Amino acid sequence: MVTTIEIKREMRNPSKVIVGDALRLLPDVLPVGRRVVAITDPNVDAIYGEVIRAHAGEVIVIPTGEENKTFATVEAIHRRLVEIGADRRTYIVGVGGGITTDVTGFAASTYLRGVEFGFVATSLLAQVDASVGGKNGVNVAGYKNMAGVFNQPDFVLCDTGVLATLPPREFRAGLAEMIKAGIIADPALFEIFESHSPEELLADTELLTGAITAAIKVKAAIVDADEREAGERRKLNLGHTVAHAIEKLSRRYNHGEAVGAGLVAIAGVSERLGLLATAECDRIVRAVEKAGLPTATEIPAAETARALTRDKKVEGDELWLVVVRAIGDVDVRRTPIGELAALL
Repeated sequence: MVTTIEIKREMRNPSKVIVGDALRLLPDVLPVGRRVVAITDPNVDAIYGEVIRAHAGEVIVIPTGEENKTFATVEAIHRRLVEIGADRRTYIVGVGGGITTDVTGFAASTYLRGVEFGFVATSLLAQVDASVGGKNGVNVAGYKNMAGVFNQPDFVLCDTGVLATLPPREFRAGLAEMIKAGIIADPALFEIFESHSPEELLADTELLTGAITAAIKVKAAIVDADEREAGERRKLNLGHTVAHAIEKLSRRYNHGEAVGAGLVAIAGVSERLGLLATAECDRIVRAVEKAGLPTATEIPAAETARALTRDKKVEGDELWLVVVRAIGDVDVRRTPIGELAALL
């Protein structure tokens, strides 16, 4: 059983996100008669290497970790593609978590000025966020996604069965993005995380698949309305302004954990601005806690504020900040960095 969600692309067929028992559909979504090169990481290769090699003539294995989400890794991919004689008809498929799909999308979009690509998302974070919507990028000087492109994949396969192989910490990291989606536009989705622990979600395939589908639909609707982040798409940055600062300042937290703390921080900012009721703020804190994610960090607010000045959403001395008015209702406003620092 699968659900297909389509996201519009300019002058091309829609990007298809397929959720459920999806891995078996890989031969159906790959182009017929074209050379396929897969990009993956050592952990995914160890588990799914046989499946990958059944469909790809060449496999490029890249290192894991945010510290390797860089131009150096992209260059290594490009060099290998040159070595094997990859041309513009070569098809690239990224198989892995969010770092792999980000790097793959960026490498494919810039090799020979762009070759076609698709994703098999093997982490919850990749399935509900990183691989969906066409943002592909790399970090620069430790700052998140400072170089990148908007270019949606032809397909994203989100097989919920592969999530059973995830370490618990990585599964929880993906829940942060799903909580975010609920806060942005789906109160019913948010309520799932108020009443179910990560273990309960992982044990209930039907509930988990429905929640993943709902989270993707929130993102898909926003990307449909604003593919290149001119306005509406900025809502998807909820919690991420603070999260990216956390990731810059500490290697203790993975992306989902930083987003969890960022969601709580912005809920608090929204409450102090008089936009969010205390009861609604408390609900966000409890949902993040129930997901097993941090609600705060040891990083001083002053250091976080300084790191905000290098966020890609900064324009002059202001940044685009997503604030919460209620569960399911957020707003985007230009905010002076100094004002946000004081509120934090």
